[in-house]
Amino acid sequence: MQTLDTQSESPAAVTGAMPVTLEVNGETHRLEIEPRVSLLDALRERLHLTGTKKGCNQGACGACTVLVGGERILSCLALAVQYDGCAITTIEGLASDSALLPLQAAFIDQDGFQCGYCTSGQICSAVGMLAELSRGTPSAVTADIAAREIPLSDAEIKERMSGNLCRCGAYEGICAAIHQVGAAAQETKR
Repeated sequence: MQTLDTQSESPAAVTGAMPVTLEVNGETHRLEIEPRVSLLDALRERLHLTGTKKGCNQGACGACTVLVGGERILSCLALAVQYDGCAITTIEGLASDSALLPLQAAFIDQDGFQCGYCTSGQICSAVGMLAELSRGTPSAVTADIAAREIPLSDAEIKERMSGNLCRCGAYEGICAAIHQVGAAAQETKR
C-alpha cells in the first residue's frame, strides 16, 4: 500500500486544519483539512478523484455515492474527518488491472447510462446494494424478511436504488444491468 502526502497547503495556511488519513482505493493519503470539509470535496478537490460527482450537494441525488468498508454512503453528507483511517472505494477503485468490474461491463451491455453524470454513483450504489442483498439484508419491499435468500426483483432493485437519481431516465438499463450481475451472482451461490 502506497502512502501519499497530498497536503497542498501548510497547516498554518488552513484555519483550524487537522490531520486526516484517508485510505482511498488502496492508497493512504495524509491531508491537513478543516473539520467541515466534506468527504466529497476532499476526494475531488484534494485527491483529484473526480469520478465521484457533485450533483445536488444535499444528499438527494446519489451522484456522490462511494463505498466505505463496503457500505454505500453519500459523500456530500459525510465529513472527511469522520472517515479518518477508513477504507474508502470510489468508482476509480472498482476496476482492477484495467479490467472492468462485471457491473461496469453490464452497465455498458444494458445501456445503463446516457449522459453518464450519475453513473459512478449508480455503480457504487449498485455494488453496495448487491452486497446487502447477498447478506440477506431486507429492504422496505422484501416480502419475507426472515428469508435466507432475497429474490432479486424489479421491486427490490428500485427500492434499494431509489436514492440514486438519473435525470436522463436510464432506469430500465440500470435495472437490467443489476439484474444481469445479480442473477449471475445468485447462480454462483447455488
